[in-house]
Amino acid sequence: MKKEVKDTIIVELGEKLKEFPHFYLVDVHGLNASQTSDLRRKCFKSEIQMVVVKNKLLHKAFEASEIDFEPLYSCLKGSTAVLFCNTANVPAKLLKSYTKEGIPALKGAYAEEGLFVGADKLEELAALKSKNEVIADIVALLQSPAKNVVSALQSGANTIHGVLKTLGERPE
Repeated sequence: MKKEVKDTIIVELGEKLKEFPHFYLVDVHGLNASQTSDLRRKCFKSEIQMVVVKNKLLHKAFEASEIDFEPLYSCLKGSTAVLFCNTANVPAKLLKSYTKEGIPALKGAYAEEGLFVGADKLEELAALKSKNEVIADIVALLQSPAKNVVSALQSGANTIHGVLKTLGERPE
């Protein structure tokens, strides 16, 4: 491969690292053509971009990045695919469906501005909540006391209405 082509690939990987807030490094060694095609199809449906990369080129893209990816350097061995995504836990949930086969296996990830190294981090990554999920939880927590106050006021209004109605119907 010519140096110009390598430089172009490094720049493109660097752009993807900036474009997507989360990515997973996955070992795809041992997947045959149909399994790879199936994985790519599932990634596409989940809005994940899967890119098979040369480890040295990805290493150089990491070095050129503003973020320190040094803990992930040890993951750059064997066949590596990078799963780029906008929601941190989606690739982890996809990879969990492959745990029985063991392929593809998680090597490492950068999600929610944190580095995760090793296949044992898959459960932790799957449990991460997306920004929208956290916002929904906060809104639900904030709405709960407000709903209690409104229902208390409504029940109090019904009670007062009932007392006034009873008093109004009472003969003098």
